[in-house]
Amino acid sequence: MTDLAPEGASAVLDAVRRLLPDLAAGAHERDRDRLLPHAELRALSDLGAFAVTVPAEHGGPGGGAVEAIELTRLLATADPSIAQVPQSHFVYLRLVEIAGSPELRRRVLDDVLAGARVANAQSERGGRDITDIRTTIRDSADGPVVDGRKFYATGSLFASWLAVLARDLEGVDHVAFLPADTPGVTIEDDWAGFGQRTTGSGTVLLEEVLVDPELVAPRAEALTGPYAYGPYAQALHAAIDAGLARGALADAATFVRTRTRPWFESGVASAGDDPLLVQRFGELEVTVRAAESALSVGAEAVDRAYALRDPGLHAEASLAVAAAKVLADRAALEVTSTLFEVAGAASTDESLGLHRHWRNARTHTTHDPVRYKVQHLGRWALHGQVPPRHGVI
Repeated sequence: MTDLAPEGASAVLDAVRRLLPDLAAGAHERDRDRLLPHAELRALSDLGAFAVTVPAEHGGPGGGAVEAIELTRLLATADPSIAQVPQSHFVYLRLVEIAGSPELRRRVLDDVLAGARVANAQSERGGRDITDIRTTIRDSADGPVVDGRKFYATGSLFASWLAVLARDLEGVDHVAFLPADTPGVTIEDDWAGFGQRTTGSGTVLLEEVLVDPELVAPRAEALTGPYAYGPYAQALHAAIDAGLARGALADAATFVRTRTRPWFESGVASAGDDPLLVQRFGELEVTVRAAESALSVGAEAVDRAYALRDPGLHAEASLAVAAAKVLADRAALEVTSTLFEVAGAASTDESLGLHRHWRNARTHTTHDPVRYKVQHLGRWALHGQVPPRHGVI
């Protein structure tokens, strides 16, 4: 996926690849003890990983969706909790590019080049659905003021900037970019999911938070314009699942080669030579490669749509990414479940931590249900109906 990448972005991806063994080595311990990956994220920032999409004209590597998606996939092969942190970061950097004022672009991109990270403060509890935004932004004598409470704020515990989704009195949605240490902002370390345990997905409280008006961007243009903004966000989620599947398959293969005893009926001395296991690994490899290939196609479609701002290309990006997300979701769940089938009873030992792969997959694949992606693909196949434009397609 990186053959056509700008040289700077290619160098960043190469540096991340070299770091992957170190990230993977501590993944089990971090999951087991819920050790937040502050040092690992600093190392990635030092490599320029979070700046890979900063435009060349702003002094960055100039990578696009292809590079951001591949970087996220690579990280997920080692630790999908770490990989979830750049998902929101890259999405909101794209919003800055599309809708941000010159001052917002300058401040955020300069900080990202210096190693800063952006986290989302988007989701809320208690509304009728994810479009029911209760966090408010209102004018005051001193400038815009934000009040609200956000949940599932992925990466917020590691963030320099928070991208806060808020609704004004006329019902218009805006994203306020706040330094994480802004007075009135409280980030709680209260994520309690059984998987993706170290994503830093805390609750964010916003109490009469004063915002620089230059740091507020309208949201509607990014969602409704032909920028492939929604497909980009979805492709980054698919990258986590595809990378998770690849990492789990690699761990399953290592376990079978080194620890699994051959079944007595197989007639082989090593479990890795059992033809039934070889067949099963072949099937899983097909599943993972299909997800990876679809992800590559989707990433390239997102870049084409964003470059040309063409409605037809936006629709194609939506469809390509929908297919990638379905395949990646299925790959992550199938591989992480089948791991125990192929590796045998010994692989269920709690101390090995192999169950973290399934817990991570089951947790992350609850994002944006793929049954609706299949519906969009079906409507296109039957009726030529183009998917809607919003943040999750």
